[in-house]
Amino acid sequence: MLLKSKFKLATAVGIILSMLSLLVHLFLANYSAGGISKYNLDNVLPFGSKPRPRRLWGPLSTLDLLHPYAKPRQLYPAPAKDNGFIYAKIYGGFEKIQSSICDLVAVARLLNATLVIPEIQATTRARGISSNFKSFSYLYDEEHFIAALSDDVPIVRGLPKDLREARKKIKFPTVSPKNTATSDYYTTDVLPRLVKSKVLGIIVNGGKCLQSILPASLEELQRLRCRVAFHALKFRPEIRSLGSQIVGRLRASGRPYLAYHPGLLRDTLAFHGCAELFQDIHTELIQYRRNQMIKRGTVKEQLTVDSVSIQKNGSCPLIPEEVGLLLQALGYPSTTIIYLAGSETFGGQRILIPLRAMYANLVDRTSLCSRRELSDLVGPESPLSSDLPHPPPPKSEKELIEEWKKAGPRPRPLPPPPARPFYAHEKEGWYGWIGENDTEPDPSPIEFRRQAHRLLWDALDYFVSVQADAFFPGFHNDGSGWPDYSSLIMGHRLYQTPSGITYRPDRKTVATLFENVSDHLYHPPRNWTMAARQHLNNSAGIEGIKMSAMMSKPASFLAHPLPECSCRTAKSPVVQPVKDKHGALLFGGEEDCPDWMVRTLAIVSTKNNEPQSEDYEGELPEDDPSQDTQQESDRSDTNKSSEQDEEMDPDD
Repeated sequence: MLLKSKFKLATAVGIILSMLSLLVHLFLANYSAGGISKYNLDNVLPFGSKPRPRRLWGPLSTLDLLHPYAKPRQLYPAPAKDNGFIYAKIYGGFEKIQSSICDLVAVARLLNATLVIPEIQATTRARGISSNFKSFSYLYDEEHFIAALSDDVPIVRGLPKDLREARKKIKFPTVSPKNTATSDYYTTDVLPRLVKSKVLGIIVNGGKCLQSILPASLEELQRLRCRVAFHALKFRPEIRSLGSQIVGRLRASGRPYLAYHPGLLRDTLAFHGCAELFQDIHTELIQYRRNQMIKRGTVKEQLTVDSVSIQKNGSCPLIPEEVGLLLQALGYPSTTIIYLAGSETFGGQRILIPLRAMYANLVDRTSLCSRRELSDLVGPESPLSSDLPHPPPPKSEKELIEEWKKAGPRPRPLPPPPARPFYAHEKEGWYGWIGENDTEPDPSPIEFRRQAHRLLWDALDYFVSVQADAFFPGFHNDGSGWPDYSSLIMGHRLYQTPSGITYRPDRKTVATLFENVSDHLYHPPRNWTMAARQHLNNSAGIEGIKMSAMMSKPASFLAHPLPECSCRTAKSPVVQPVKDKHGALLFGGEEDCPDWMVRTLAIVSTKNNEPQSEDYEGELPEDDPSQDTQQESDRSDTNKSSEQDEEMDPDD
């Protein structure tokens, strides 16, 4: 009897302890939940705002002297006469559109021509998109574009009626210039044809129609490019409004945020031969696209290449898992808010799982905006007819009885089972062809519409990334000669806020770092952490800008608009001018800012230096090992400072 009562008591105690354990686990799970609800980040992040270490969030004191200044500095008279009209068609994604428009304005100025607002083919080919926005106005503010450049180039919305009719009959010449077309090509080959016909068409396929580095005599054309890209090309009000709301929601908790663009695009991966870095169907999809590029002559190499050696050479994008490990090495805590930019991440959510495990506050536009807000940005669209098989129309009871009577003698065999239903995902995208055909079908009307939508998502993410407190690119300086999304963001940030934190990692160096620590990625030795931290911190400073000047500017001027579009408030003896092989300045040769600008900046600086209870008290020096050692000893103290709580120990 006593034994039975003891057994009952032990059972009751076990049940009680199990219930307590379950409650504790539920409480901890609820407390440490990583998801960020829409419109509110306070339920995940710690309470209130904390100081932001300057080493992680800027500004960088070494670049504080640089300021944006793209106004003309030499004699810049308006064109004396008009040689005719230039109309243009632009093919490609957002980054190619942005870069092409800047080149077209510069070409129109060079030829003394009137520019007709360029046509964005990704929107004109899409059927049924909102009639409120057509072509150029689908992304940009037309009125602001025309007004902002009124002193530089005459711009009209369309050709006069008689010329428009003649264009439909293909009476005017068209040219399709190379990405590296020189100014001499336009003045010697294109200008005579324009003067003769009075109207000329330009087709831009590669994202550029004018070489990036121009002769010193055309320096004002470079500043014109800056005025177009950073001032005249303003997104339409709906994009700016939603972008500002996203930035406000990201900073609602009082904390800064980091923008990250993976650069994992199918075309990019196929061009460089990075298929083997993926698995299963994704490898096959990349190879399909690479085969198409080989047939078109875009790729000169073989279909199958060694992706591992290409990755070691720095020609493949950084995988999100690698980016997460680099951010940990830099000291970004696991509560850091990371905004995922870009309309396409090849590999989907699966490839983002390791990064999301390290940084739970990984968000994008879909997690910060409601469906209604995104649909309002797209505007009202007409429905598209579906190419899915439709079920047969229902029959009345009388028709069924008549069929039964005419069905023949009995007994009859059972009818075959109904056909398996087709779902939308089996007919759209690669699901509908990859298992049955050897060639990819032409894009469907739905795919054309999605391409137009991607322009909006890229524009929205571009706006948010430029405003970010820090930016980390997964892929830039790819060597293809095309403008890339991350480089445009980095160039805009370099122009607008040069002292902001913008990392410019050398992927070849990063690949070597990961190769040395491949056996213990998640618990690297301290010397590896310090080496990765030093490289990334250097990439955000003057050393990184010098490297970017030599690699980015020859491919895209907008990726490095210095020194033409900046000025200095004081000379720094530390900065040595960087020149290319032709002797042109790439960095360090900025002119002095005008006096009115210096006075304005001094007033703003005085206001900003007033005592405030935020941000930069106790800033961290860049890459100071003694400081890092001191921080580690301080972390063992029970009275941790809020700034030490903010920076994560990479050895933990």
